[in-house]
Parts: sequence; structure tokens; C-alpha cells
Amino acid sequence: MENKRSIRVMVVDDHDIVRDGINLMIDTSEDFVRAGEAKNAEMAIMVCDKEQPDVILMDLVLPDKDGIYATKEILRKHPDTRVIALTTFNTDGMVERALKAGATSYLKKNISLSDLADAIRAAYEGKPTLSPEATQELIAATVRPPKPGHDLTSRENEVLELLVEGLNNKQIADRLVISPAT
Repeated sequence: MENKRSIRVMVVDDHDIVRDGINLMIDTSEDFVRAGEAKNAEMAIMVCDKEQPDVILMDLVLPDKDGIYATKEILRKHPDTRVIALTTFNTDGMVERALKAGATSYLKKNISLSDLADAIRAAYEGKPTLSPEATQELIAATVRPPKPGHDLTSRENEVLELLVEGLNNKQIADRLVISPAT
């Protein structure tokens, strides 16, 4: 019979009831074992250093620094650790920022315990899981028009700033030492 290694799971959330609920699921699972818990970002970094979890369930809204900061710091020191962003919030750009920070997955806290367990197993294997809301946000970000001015050169930005100050073409040309036709 194959002896499977338990997945070491750490929970980071500032709400005791959330941590307790997830820890109960971990404790009753045959393939998970608790590997610490934390109430804030700084504590999460310290506990991770000590416990070396395989997977971290990371709340993104924490009382000190956010879970995105904690994710970056943890993965900088422990690149093999998998982080699942687990949050109730879905603000513009949060999914993208969490994934750019290195999160393997992004889930909402309304997930079922069995789906959460499956996501932990998938993350352990390096496979991402996204909530439907996260998928929608990423799709929207790819079809959203770019922010105005994102493609201006530094010189064009200088001209734009002077226009905002209320200067006319001749005044801008004099200030930038260029011809008014330019």
C-alpha cells in the first residue's frame, strides 16, 4: 500500500471563526495536516518560516498589511509554497494582483468545504483553481480598454501636464524649447 504524505496546510485569516472552521476541515481530512495559522500578514510570514507549510489559505484583507504583501514576502523566501487567495472581497484588480504576487489560486469564501479541499490538493500539485468571479474579472481585464494615456511617451506626458496647467501651444513650445509646430 502506498504511503501518501499529508499536505501541510496553513490558514491565514483575521477572523477566528473562519480559521476554526477551516482547521476543523483540515483536522477531519485524511490527507491534510495543520501547519500553523495566523491572524495577520506579519504573523503569517513568521509562522510560515517556522512551519514550512505546503499550501497556505491566505485571506487578502488583513488588519496590518494585506494578504498580497504577505504572499509576496512568503514566496520570496519559500518559492515552493503554494498560496490560495481566499477572500470575500472581489475589488477591481485584486485577482490580478494576487496572481501576480504568486498566488496559485483565487477563491471566494463562499466555496464549499469539499471544493476547498479539492483546491488545496490541486494547489499542492501546482494546478490553479479560480472562482467563477475571479475568472470573470480576468476575462473583463483582457477586454477592457487600456487606461487613457498608458501609451504616451514621456515627452507627450510633459506636453499633457502643461496643457492641464492651462498653457497654450506657444507657451508649451517655449517651455519645452521646441517649435510650436512640433
